[in-house]
Amino acid sequence: MSEVQSARAEILSRIRSTMNASRGNAAETWQAIPRNYRQSSTLTSSEKLALLEDRLQDYGAGVHHTESSQLASAIATILHQRNKKRILVPRDISPAWLPAGFTFVPDENASYEAMDACDGVLTGCLLAIASTGTLALCHEQSQGRRALTLIPDYHLCVVKSSAVVETVPEAIHLLESRKRHPITLISGPSATADIEMTRIQGVHGPRVLDVVFIP
Repeated sequence: MSEVQSARAEILSRIRSTMNASRGNAAETWQAIPRNYRQSSTLTSSEKLALLEDRLQDYGAGVHHTESSQLASAIATILHQRNKKRILVPRDISPAWLPAGFTFVPDENASYEAMDACDGVLTGCLLAIASTGTLALCHEQSQGRRALTLIPDYHLCVVKSSAVVETVPEAIHLLESRKRHPITLISGPSATADIEMTRIQGVHGPRVLDVVFIP
């Protein structure tokens, strides 16, 4: 049998297997799927954090660290450096995060035009994935609705170091309980490239991303 015939036979075999499975118990079929990939971390907490920082910086995101008690001061410094004055925030964000000297606009189902008129958005996140440099928002407390993370040109995200996992399977397991919520995965500032590899930022979301880590 030639390589083409062998590949064709394999594809058809998988199709038949899938079609037969759809007539049976879907849960049993799902459990029977081989999962030979690594599903747990091999890194220490500090190693996971270092890996995540490296990925974020490689993507072009700003990375900052502060103590929880100094978070408002750190946010003020970052916003001053970015020359941002009017910032959207989720309605349930902690007031302790918000420094004086800025206009923080609670999201009351603001229109897309109103969101675009602000300088950026400040949110938290549920967890972060070190191996891929990804922030995961499930749009619960302090994370706002999904539009907040897609429309403004600037996103400042607060990440708890204790919420950093190493692998995607670990993150999926933690996100499973939130499957009724929309989940947004952010790997650096929004960017895309055409066939000529011309890179354009800000097409699918914020053009600029800052991440501030707290313990």
